[in-house]
Amino acid sequence: MASLNTFGAILTYAINLEERLRDYYQAAGNATRAQGADKRRQTLERIRREYVVEITLEPIDGLDEANYVFAFDNPAAQRDIESTAARFYADVSPKINVRQAQRALERCGKEHHELAQA
Repeated sequence: MASLNTFGAILTYAINLEERLRDYYQAAGNATRAQGADKRRQTLERIRREYVVEITLEPIDGLDEANYVFAFDNPAAQRDIESTAARFYADVSPKINVRQAQRALERCGKEHHELAQA
């Protein structure tokens, strides 16, 4: 697994995560959650376009994809998937030094935390 050591790598991982969540929920027949994941993906893509040039080269330590394992092939793992997504966003958001990007990641984490509790 790759290290999440730059702003660009973190945003790419987050965008891919939201795409996989969208597909997971579409396959499970949960259009509301699929739509939420797609909205988060669009927001993260906008953040990446607007801010990636600013801080692409700033190194980030202590994050690795191996710490976030998702069981997308298990329809019964919804709560675990949402909890892991919430933990991912909680871990990455404090490491981002552009406030608007940090807030977007925090919002994603909050939404996933709420979904894990539902």
